[in-house]
Amino acid sequence: MNSTMDAGVGGGGAAEEFLQIHRHDSKENQCSSVLVKHIQAPVHLVWSLVRRFDQPHKYKPFVSRCVMKGDVGIGCVREVDVKSGLPATTSTERLELLDDTDHILGIKILGGDHRLKNYSSVVTVHPEIIDGRAGTMVIESFVVDVPQGNTSDETCYFVEALIRCNLKSLSNVCERMAAQDRI
Repeated sequence: MNSTMDAGVGGGGAAEEFLQIHRHDSKENQCSSVLVKHIQAPVHLVWSLVRRFDQPHKYKPFVSRCVMKGDVGIGCVREVDVKSGLPATTSTERLELLDDTDHILGIKILGGDHRLKNYSSVVTVHPEIIDGRAGTMVIESFVVDVPQGNTSDETCYFVEALIRCNLKSLSNVCERMAAQDRI
């Protein structure tokens, strides 16, 4: 498993105790990784966006549209349209886990016109103090098949880049909302 963390998070410490739920049982033809993002906004604000399985476009820059099949709940499915520029146009995803107490979201990709086969991810959201203010540590992990013709490193690099963009966008949206709350 690769592990990519923002500056300021070394081995051990606060992040280490949260990583247990992010341990994916990857097979030989799969890769997995863990990414951490620190956001200068309170956990309730960050979780309010992350938990919205039906509205990923609120902070994910590559999602143009999301159509739910049924009500939001464990096992529900969404059809996501992907913006141009990526090697995909659609993705079908199932909500595997939604825990509002411990702030855990789990998603599995069921299909779509992309190469992310057997993709599964877990996002957890944790309160922390950043520069004396309420902040949030977001941890996202994934496991995915390595497509034929690609290496494990190439696959992880691609998926990590997408997740970093999503986390950066989440950070921007939440920090703007937090700044407006302080005005």
